[in-house]
Amino acid sequence: MTCAIIAVQGAFAEHERRLAALGEKVFEVRQASDLKQPFDRLVLPGGESTAQSKLLSDLGLSCSLHDLIDQGIPVLGTCAGLILLAQSIDGRGDIHDQANKTSELDSPVEQLKTLPVGVMRNGYGRQLGSFRTVGSFAGEGHIPMTFIRAPRITQLYSPEVKVLAEVNGSPVAVRFKNQLAVAFHPELDDDPRVLEYFLSI
Repeated sequence: MTCAIIAVQGAFAEHERRLAALGEKVFEVRQASDLKQPFDRLVLPGGESTAQSKLLSDLGLSCSLHDLIDQGIPVLGTCAGLILLAQSIDGRGDIHDQANKTSELDSPVEQLKTLPVGVMRNGYGRQLGSFRTVGSFAGEGHIPMTFIRAPRITQLYSPEVKVLAEVNGSPVAVRFKNQLAVAFHPELDDDPRVLEYFLSI
C-alpha cells in the first residue's frame, strides 16, 4: 500500500519514518498535482492548524482532500489533523489560558468537516499543558500517548463515531468509518499500534 502524507507544515517527517518502518510506501503531498499519484491512504499530521488550513486552501488542496475522504479513502488525523477533520471548533483553548490567547487561537481554521466531532484547540492548555500518559487503545492494551498543545474532543455528533481511547473521561482517539483521529502524537512514540490500526482500516 501507499500512503500520501500532507507535507505543507508540521510533523510529516515523523509520520513518514514510522510508516516506512512498518513497510508502508510513503510520499509527500505539497501541491495539488501530487494528488495525481496513486495512493491508498492519507495522513494529516500534527502542527499548526491555522497555518495548515491556510496553506491547504492557498494550494488548492482542501476541496480535493475533502472529496477523497468523503469517497472513503482511509485517513489519519493527528492533533492538528484532528482539528482539520472536525465538523466544528467549539472553543479558544483552556479557560485558564484566556489572558494569554494568541493570534493562532483568534485566527479562523477552514476545516474539511468530514468528521462529526467538535473540538477545542489547545484544550489541555498550551505548551506547559503538554504531557505524556498511557491509556487503553482500541482493545489493544495500553499505549503511550504524547500530548502537545493538544485539541480536546468535546462533542460527538453521530452515534457512528466510535471512541477508541479516553483520558480522564474525555475521548482522545475516535474512528468514524474511514477516518481515524487522535489528539495525541503516535508518531513520537516507539509503540506502533496506533499506526498499525490505521493501516488495517
